[in-house]
Parts: sequence; structure tokens; C-alpha cells
Amino acid sequence: MSSLTALPRIYLASTSPRRRELLHQIGIDFDTLFFRAPPRDDEDVSEDTLPDEDAETYVLRVATAKAEGAMRRIIWRKLRRQAVLAADTTLELDGEIIGKPDDTAHATQILQRLSGRTHRVLTAVAIADDQVLNQRLSISTVSMRALSDEEIAAYVETGEPFGKAGAYGVQGRAASFISHIEGSYSGIMGLPLFETAELLREFKFDT
Repeated sequence: MSSLTALPRIYLASTSPRRRELLHQIGIDFDTLFFRAPPRDDEDVSEDTLPDEDAETYVLRVATAKAEGAMRRIIWRKLRRQAVLAADTTLELDGEIIGKPDDTAHATQILQRLSGRTHRVLTAVAIADDQVLNQRLSISTVSMRALSDEEIAAYVETGEPFGKAGAYGVQGRAASFISHIEGSYSGIMGLPLFETAELLREFKFDT
């Protein structure tokens, strides 16, 4: 049995308000563990893609790096020892990994590509303590109706696309763009609750 599993709380290695909301939804108490913000990102938790890396490998690697990096920071900062949860979400269209938009033009370009198409949303979840690291992968398919240039411009103007993989939030205004979903709605939001609850039970957390 892991030495950390008896503790009632977990660290969340993410500042995403959606992930915080989803963890609260299943009754998990957590403390947020912060990393550096851009442009001084921590090199050991870089979200850059590697050459010829597919979406499944990428998202699992990044979630794992975040969990392992978080455990290192717990030790460096002499924080209370408890398990840490990390997650990463990406989109895949035509074999290409699509992350968060860099600016307005990039967000517009991403949404134009997704318009009228079906894409995949992949979210990996990793939980680690000082002995064990386990992970799960959720893959969903999302179909988006055709969007006019005016709709895309108006949506980008709201600011909602920024900080979100694929330049949209399924739980926000973009819900009206989505014609069909297969898979995990919470996974598309950024934290698949079924897979997360499975992992938490492995670490002896009740959900």
C-alpha cells in the first residue's frame, strides 16, 4: 500500500477552474499546486510536442510529466506529503495535435479548421505519490456544426477560446456549436470523472 493513500486530501497540479469544479463535483478535497506561468514555463513539464509523436502518446506523456514534476516540487518545497493529480487535454484532427491558441488569429484558424468536422478530444489523468504513478486515458469524438466567419469572430472576441485546447469550451458558449458527442463530456471539459474516480480508488480515496 502506498504511504500517502491514507491522507484525506490530494494535490491538484492544475490551475484550471474546470478541473477544480469537476473534482469538487465528486467530493474530493484538494490543494492546488502551482507551476510557473508562461513565458517562464518549467522545462520538465513542457507541453511541446516531440517529432512524430501521436496524440495518445503526447497527452499521456505530458500528464505523467506534470504528475512527476509536481511530486518533485512537493519534495523541494517541503510541502506536506500527499498524492498529486495531474491531467492534460489535447485535440486531434487529421492526425495533427491541436493545443491551446497563441493569439486571436490562431484561435480563429483553429475554429475554422474544426468547423463542420469531427475531431477527437483526448484527456490523460495521472496520479502519483512517492512510490506509485498510475494513469488513465479518455478519448471522445466531437462533431462541430459549420460555423460562419462572423460566428467565429464573435466567439473569439468573448475571450473564451484562450487557455483551452482546440480554442473552445464545451461547457461555455461553444456548446451551441457541438452537434454530437461520443465519449466523456467531463473528459472534453478537461477531467474525465469516470477514469479519475477509478484512479482515486486505487489510491484509496472514496468517490
